[in-house]
Amino acid sequence: MKDTDQAVSLINEIKENIDGIKIGMEAFYAMGVNGYLRLYDFGLPIFLDLKLHDIPNTVSSAIKSLLPLNPFMINIHTTGGSEMMRAAVEAISNNEIKKPKLIGVTILTSMNEDSFNEQGISIKVEQQVINLSNLAKKCGLDGVVCSPLEAKNVKNTCGEDFLTVVPGIRPNNSATNDQKRILTPSEAIKNGADILIVGRPITQAKDPNQAARKIKESIIPYER
Repeated sequence: MKDTDQAVSLINEIKENIDGIKIGMEAFYAMGVNGYLRLYDFGLPIFLDLKLHDIPNTVSSAIKSLLPLNPFMINIHTTGGSEMMRAAVEAISNNEIKKPKLIGVTILTSMNEDSFNEQGISIKVEQQVINLSNLAKKCGLDGVVCSPLEAKNVKNTCGEDFLTVVPGIRPNNSATNDQKRILTPSEAIKNGADILIVGRPITQAKDPNQAARKIKESIIPYER
């Protein structure tokens, strides 16, 4: 959602049935800081989902620029490598403002084995997710973004305190859209997900608040 007024209207409608707001690249680039601040005023935790990926100095500087916005969580791409990840951790650690969670994107949920094959990558997607999660933990990140299919293995490998932030959530009878590695909300929670990222099943629903409420009700019995 790129229009600030529409985003504000949607959050007003569903705020009782969500635990936070994700602002992705499309929304942040369109709405800018003023739009971000209007959503921040709801008092809900904000995941600033910009997937930073560049040379270490650039990522460090970008994070320092974002810290005054006081997001709950920021993400970077783990494929940027250990030097870049450590620079991001240092940028947050040296900040006197409240420190956001820093998580690393492993393999996008729009990708699968075919995506790897066309890039000449022979390793299995799930194994690469684990490899990148281990690297992220060693570099000091708080957790990773992974598909719901890999969340349990990430927990088993990196520990229960290592956050698993999980997109690719599709309730029963929902369109998969461009997502390939998916589970239902309750399946994802049972499989080790800490934070569920749910976009189009809510934003494109005929009744977004009802859709959000049904998702929330479906995971309550499985919340840890």
